[in-house]
Amino acid sequence: MTKPLKGLKVLDLTRVLSGPFCTMLLADMGAEVIKIERPGIGDDSRHFGPFKEQESGYYMLFNRGKKSITLNLKDNQGKEIFKNMVKKCDVVVENFKPGVMEKLGLNYEVLSEINPQIVYCSISGFGNTSSFKKRPAYDLVAQAIGGMMSITGYPDKPPVKVGSSLADMSSGLFAAYGIALAVLNREKTGKGQSVDISMIDSIFTLLESNVVRYSIGEEVPTRIGNRHPISAPFDTFLAKDGYIVIAIANDALFAKFAETLGQPELSQNKKFNTDFNRLQNQAELKQIIESWLQDRTVKEASELLLDSGIPCAPIYDIKQTCESKHIQEREMMVELNHPKAGKVRVPGNPVKLSDTPASIKEPSPSLGEHNLEVLTELVGLSEGDIKELIHRGVIDKENS
Repeated sequence: MTKPLKGLKVLDLTRVLSGPFCTMLLADMGAEVIKIERPGIGDDSRHFGPFKEQESGYYMLFNRGKKSITLNLKDNQGKEIFKNMVKKCDVVVENFKPGVMEKLGLNYEVLSEINPQIVYCSISGFGNTSSFKKRPAYDLVAQAIGGMMSITGYPDKPPVKVGSSLADMSSGLFAAYGIALAVLNREKTGKGQSVDISMIDSIFTLLESNVVRYSIGEEVPTRIGNRHPISAPFDTFLAKDGYIVIAIANDALFAKFAETLGQPELSQNKKFNTDFNRLQNQAELKQIIESWLQDRTVKEASELLLDSGIPCAPIYDIKQTCESKHIQEREMMVELNHPKAGKVRVPGNPVKLSDTPASIKEPSPSLGEHNLEVLTELVGLSEGDIKELIHRGVIDKENS
């Protein structure tokens, strides 16, 4: 079965998270991703835990299905090899700080002269056109300056970041989307282009209605815990043995909810008969709901509410989520057979295509595992050339 991106050749200069996540998504869908790593060191994430048989779980997750070569891009010969690779590839992806690729002489303006069809994607904290572009940025910085932390947490507590690296992951996702669009446009025009992705832009986009609450409603959204800004009850509630989330977003649903509680009169009560009124009186409403929940377990309450069509759920920990029926049925946990680490389970691909689905079978590569294959087949180097490169430290000997 042919994958949708089969035949697309990607040169991956990225490391750690945002870029590797982007190129992982491309590899899942059939792109040939050639990961270019620093000789002797590789991607920083090769040294991040957890480890299995001395192999990084972090690295294995985000670099599955890729090929690895080592190449010193500070060396003139290393640069020439890279340029020769660009001639025969479709996409370059990097997540260096703006200015690094220009300093190396490998920025988009240079590479597009070599290959006018090249799609060049850059992922950085602030993007290439911001006056802040030289600032260092990690996910925490992006969540802070991008507005996400200001609306996350409880009003009487300090701001908190979202539990996962949302700025990194979303910028990687938007980068994959941008690359796909640029490749599609190239099919029409024959010309490549640059794709400029900012972590701050990405997190800002995820603020959704909070932006228009300010720009149109002239309100500055603040932290409200797990509540919803315009609907109630829409929160976390304490049951007999733990917490449950209940989400009511309209009056008809609240009427069903009130009947399930055995208190249908609530939907006629002027304090609770509209979303707006429920918002104004949600503290009192929460007491009523938790009074109903106090004699019921999360499981019992969930079953009763779901039978009535009420959106609700227990709060799973990561183990419960990984082992849940939904995740298994959707093939969102897949098993890879790594040559050193053995069998490892990692998240699958959330994009489910009916005719050309993602196929995740190949594990992450060893450092420089594909040096010989790529440099002979793609660049046309001889065995003698490769020995000379090893001798000069341009590439690694191991796995060559």
